[in-house]
Amino acid sequence: MKAVSQIIPDNLIYEMVNGTPIYYKCYQDFLAGKKQLAEIMGSSILQSLIISRFLYYLQTQLGFNYEVLTNEIGIQFEKKSWRAADLAIIKTSDIKKIKSSNKYLDFPPEIVVEIDTKADLISIQNPLGYYHEKTEELLNFGVKKVIWIFTESQKVMIATPDNKWEISNWSDDINVLDDVSLKIEELLQDRK
Repeated sequence: MKAVSQIIPDNLIYEMVNGTPIYYKCYQDFLAGKKQLAEIMGSSILQSLIISRFLYYLQTQLGFNYEVLTNEIGIQFEKKSWRAADLAIIKTSDIKKIKSSNKYLDFPPEIVVEIDTKADLISIQNPLGYYHEKTEELLNFGVKKVIWIFTESQKVMIATPDNKWEISNWSDDINVLDDVSLKIEELLQDRK
């Protein structure tokens, strides 16, 4: 008897690279009925805290010159090739040129910030390569800086075109844009 292959629903696709889907982490648990869709798409408390405080800090520092977009915004490179971003910083003048729509962003943000990944790296031959390939794609598309925040190792990777990529600690000052810098460690301090 021939094995029947299971069709994977489109809503389990996290990103698409040259027509090849990258699925959400633990998508197979959803297909097996072990997890609900929200469980595999959701963020941890720590990831959510970093995103919300990072967003708040940037909005207060950048003023009206930039918009900080969030919620896994899609960045469309070309047909059947797109990536998701936790945060994307875009010039307000650029965002005014486009109309609100349900389409992905089709021009490069100034900065992309990623906190870990929701991609299923088990099925990727070189899991570390995923971070490098995604970063390279974003930079080649025209993004000026990609910042990865890793919760498990408490490290930050900063990549810019034509420069060495840097690895920093959460206690180090991270330049985000212009004269706006922050320390992840300070973002996470208890509020009084």
